[in-house]
Amino acid sequence: MNSSEPKKLALLRILQILHKYSDADHPLKQEDIAGYLDREYGIQLERKAVGKNIAILRDEAGFDIVSERRGSYMLSREFEDAELRLLIDGVLSSRHITAKYSKQLIEKLCALSNKYFRSHVKNIYSVNDWSKTDNAALFLNIDIIDGAIEAGKKVTFAYNKYGADKKLHKSSDNIASPYQLILHNQRYYLMACNERWGSITYYRLDRITDMRLSDEAATPLRSLKGYESGINYKEIATSLPYMFATRPEHVEFICDGGVLDQVVDWFGDNARIFPQGEKFKVSVNVSLMAMEYWAMQYLNAVEVIFPQSLREKIAANLHAAIEKYR
Repeated sequence: MNSSEPKKLALLRILQILHKYSDADHPLKQEDIAGYLDREYGIQLERKAVGKNIAILRDEAGFDIVSERRGSYMLSREFEDAELRLLIDGVLSSRHITAKYSKQLIEKLCALSNKYFRSHVKNIYSVNDWSKTDNAALFLNIDIIDGAIEAGKKVTFAYNKYGADKKLHKSSDNIASPYQLILHNQRYYLMACNERWGSITYYRLDRITDMRLSDEAATPLRSLKGYESGINYKEIATSLPYMFATRPEHVEFICDGGVLDQVVDWFGDNARIFPQGEKFKVSVNVSLMAMEYWAMQYLNAVEVIFPQSLREKIAANLHAAIEKYR
């Protein structure tokens, strides 16, 4: 590199130094910045020249840099530290992201703040202790799905389930028309039309391997019964708590006041709640299969009263359970 080239980069390098090493608690004097320039980039710049570059970054380029007697520092960045912690916690708790990729993403997020931020992010070292998928194809699958949706093409893939050895094993080969990737209950799902059955299915993205883009045109979503108006995201969020693909139906149940918080948490605005003595009557539109599982989960506090077929299905489950535990 010739002698004039490094000095052309001085403005950029000073910005990087301020981003990495400064904040309100760690201001940098001009001589400090000159030292970093020399040690890290081999750029030798006088103190006054450093000051002029800082002024250009602040006054002409619009960077939020404060200069005072203690020194100069970045007052704000694209992401505040609290926002980065929120994003990092989201990555950490996402079961569909492998431990390896989680750590890489957290490292990238940490790099968006200064070097002092990293010391406060203790959970970056605990990522291997969390329950994570071991399917490393997640990000490749996302790229393929995005491309297929954009091009209006079908995809083929293997769908897998865990065995007793705690490893994924192929359970079926699939061809599907993809419509949307949906994050629900900390899981990533592919909403697609299963071409074998001609109906909407929700596939766990961390269960998909061997995904390929097909040359066949996808089935238009609006051609499917119930989706003439497109995707109802609110319905998905509140009517399909377990992402079963059955269409929502009207359900009524009685619950104790102690589980109202859980009712609203699961069903949101979809739940219509009416006081009934010391208890509450709740009316929702929900997948019957999902409601069966949900009602069994809150068995001691919830009684389904409509439809009768669902009551009978839950009763049959209870009788079968009693026989197991006699």
